Amino acid sequence: MIKFSKAVSSLRTSEIRDLMSLATRPDIISFAGGMPGNELFPVEEINRIYNSLPLDIKQTAFQYGPTPGYPPLLEALKEHLRKKGLPVDKNFLMITTGSLQAINILGKVFVDPGDLVVTENPCFIGAISALKSYQAELKGIDLNQDGIDVEKLKNFLQKNKSIPPKFIYLTLNFHNPAGTLYTQERKKELVPILQENDLLLIEDDAYGDLYFDEEAEKRVVPMKALYENELTICYTGSFSKILGPGFRLGWMLVPEEIYKKAELVKQSVDACSPNFTQVLACEFVQSGQIYDYISRMRKIYKRRKDSMADAIRKYFPEEITWNEPRGGFYIWLKLPPQIDIISVLKKTIEQGAVFVVGKTFDPAGLDNSHFRLSYSHTAEDKIERGIQIIGDVLKEELKKK
Repeated sequence: MIKFSKAVSSLRTSEIRDLMSLATRPDIISFAGGMPGNELFPVEEINRIYNSLPLDIKQTAFQYGPTPGYPPLLEALKEHLRKKGLPVDKNFLMITTGSLQAINILGKVFVDPGDLVVTENPCFIGAISALKSYQAELKGIDLNQDGIDVEKLKNFLQKNKSIPPKFIYLTLNFHNPAGTLYTQERKKELVPILQENDLLLIEDDAYGDLYFDEEAEKRVVPMKALYENELTICYTGSFSKILGPGFRLGWMLVPEEIYKKAELVKQSVDACSPNFTQVLACEFVQSGQIYDYISRMRKIYKRRKDSMADAIRKYFPEEITWNEPRGGFYIWLKLPPQIDIISVLKKTIEQGAVFVVGKTFDPAGLDNSHFRLSYSHTAEDKIERGIQIIGDVLKEELKKK
């Protein structure tokens, strides 16, 4: 008899994954994937970069690299992060195999089986899976339009003084899946709460570069840039949304004491992230091409968001409520209680459109009152048709009740 570990046994599957496996027809309109469209990648720019590299750098790209990262990329990334106001000279920077690996490494550094970790509810599914793989007990605190609900957070921490959480995991900029952009006031309100409870913050900032307007740009300043001296913060980021997920490159910026443990963990996981893509990313950042590319992507994602928002207003019943995002990839929608979202998903897949239900992003796996639409991967000419399919099914479900 095969005996699996307790850690693996704690990972959950669901009927949702089974449904999503059916949604692979080439004609289906997908609002499910949180990823850029293939047609948006800077293929020509990367081709030119690779072809212009001298032979010795190409050879280096094929080789193993240092565990913390390709040194020239580390220097280029430091300059990129310094422009965001991040304290790169007071902390240590490590390249990871996607930002999910950074979260996973930090989970391994801090979590013992049964440890309590606080997240937002909803929460990035990758973080839920990573933390559960170390047998963390997750407590999701509800989000509102300004960020995590500070009163609920304070009440929970007060009730758990005897068993304090190991850390809190937050996505402050264009949250996945909720699209939330924290207000400056909400960030400020969090500081004394985290200080009083001696609570480490893991700040996940995969989407902060993808703002749609000037006010949002002013609000995406990381907490690590604002409150480095007041709090202990581990900051993570990614090239997946601003270059390409296939590069499998992310990073963490953390205090030295944490960095030393994280480096040991990474050595045991994969020794080093791909040197090949690190070399290419380094040239893309050093040359400044990344800034022109991100600027173009902001405009495209904003157009796609506008197309989706207009279609939602046109085709969805008014009982569906939502907030229009200021950046990122996602719109998060709330259902009236009488609608069965799994039934809606099955019917929309049959008719040619797919999305992700809220239960996926609930640390407790219970929420059937929300769903997520991603506009990043879908061309504008398909968005309206896909939203119309979902809207028609939602209206049918409402008529039944």
